[in-house]
Amino acid sequence: MGKTRKFWFVIVVAIVAAKPVAFPARALEPLQPLIDAAKAGDVIMPPPGTYAGPVIIEKAITLDGQGKVTLDNAGRGSLITLKANGATIRGMRLVNSGESHNDIDAGIQVRGSYNVIKDNVIDNALFGINMQQSNNNVVRRNTIRSKRFDLGVRGDGIRLWYSRANKIENNIVDGARDVVIWYSGDNVFSGNEISGGRYGLHFMYALANLVENNRFQGNSVGIFLMYSDGVTIRNNHISHALGATGMGVGMKETSDVTIEDNAIVYCATGIYLDVSPFQPETTNRLYRNRLAFNGIGVLFHNDWQGNRFRDNRFENNFVQVSVNANASAKRNDWDGNFWDDYRGFDRDNNSVGDSPHEPRVYADRLWMDVPAAGFFKGSPLLSVLDFLERLAPFTEPLLLLSDGKPKIDPDVATIAAYEQTPEPPTAADERFKYDPFGLKTRVKKYKDTGVQK
Repeated sequence: MGKTRKFWFVIVVAIVAAKPVAFPARALEPLQPLIDAAKAGDVIMPPPGTYAGPVIIEKAITLDGQGKVTLDNAGRGSLITLKANGATIRGMRLVNSGESHNDIDAGIQVRGSYNVIKDNVIDNALFGINMQQSNNNVVRRNTIRSKRFDLGVRGDGIRLWYSRANKIENNIVDGARDVVIWYSGDNVFSGNEISGGRYGLHFMYALANLVENNRFQGNSVGIFLMYSDGVTIRNNHISHALGATGMGVGMKETSDVTIEDNAIVYCATGIYLDVSPFQPETTNRLYRNRLAFNGIGVLFHNDWQGNRFRDNRFENNFVQVSVNANASAKRNDWDGNFWDDYRGFDRDNNSVGDSPHEPRVYADRLWMDVPAAGFFKGSPLLSVLDFLERLAPFTEPLLLLSDGKPKIDPDVATIAAYEQTPEPPTAADERFKYDPFGLKTRVKKYKDTGVQK
């Protein structure tokens, strides 16, 4: 009996003292050999599973993961580098790029034209899709998420550099830093959902781009244009751009812009204008936008002119329009807008106010001129000061703007003067005189080559 106990004691001690045996993880099979074996025009459909990156594509092939193939870079470099024309990457899941901003570690690097990148998931990649000197590509229905870093050190979800005539459509970008467009023109951004970032779209020296039918939510800034003329922003929904510098749409030294039919709601500032338009004899057109529930509906950085506001809806903003430095916005063209704080009447029932809408600056904007007074914003104290100044003003109040035909009903269409009289034609070279980077030399439009949609 004693020997039996001793025997089992020795076995237990041996088991406890034994060191665990480490079995090395099986290395992932690389995907590059399948790419190298393919010929131009081939369709590669790897068996479902996870493969090791990176991959370099230099031929016009189709890589189809069918939603069942994952490419894992194990935290090093970019996953796919596309150097071909006319290739397609679809149905892939790309994860774990490197973390180098200098190398722009990305899910997909694009260095070619007429390619299609669609229906992919890019996750835990510093940059999502980085396009450099690449034209006429289609980027559609991709889902992109950056590294889980602090906002300022994440990468850009989509990045265009000197790239023209690309279509960026129906993508979801969540938690990336920006979607940024540098020196790139004639691109279309349509149907995308961009959230949780710094700049939803950030244009730098980027001419004649189209932004329509997108949704921007929870970014620090929805859309910002810097030195980017001829851009059209149409039918987008921009919301919850909050924080000290939050804004729905911002412009700096930007000319000949059309902003129409957008909803800009729940932002710190709806629309921000800084020395815009910048080019002489140009106009920024802001038509039929809804600005509601913002801290400030429209904010001018200074007393500037050349902006045309027509048929817009200003509803439930804490301040409808403001100009820094106690200046006025009356040098801009205001016509046919709906103001929920309009105090006039419509005795002839034509849905247009009988008297102009002419808001004036009283003490209620003291918090904008004296930052320390911001603590009292919306308080009874400022309301009392404002009432007393309106009752018995000590000085002539500043006329902020004048809208000669304010709408009474925001849902009733009125015939505006600009719909009856066409604008005089203006030559493109006159609009874009200031062109230090030579961007007005447009890339010739390519013919349709039957790129797969």
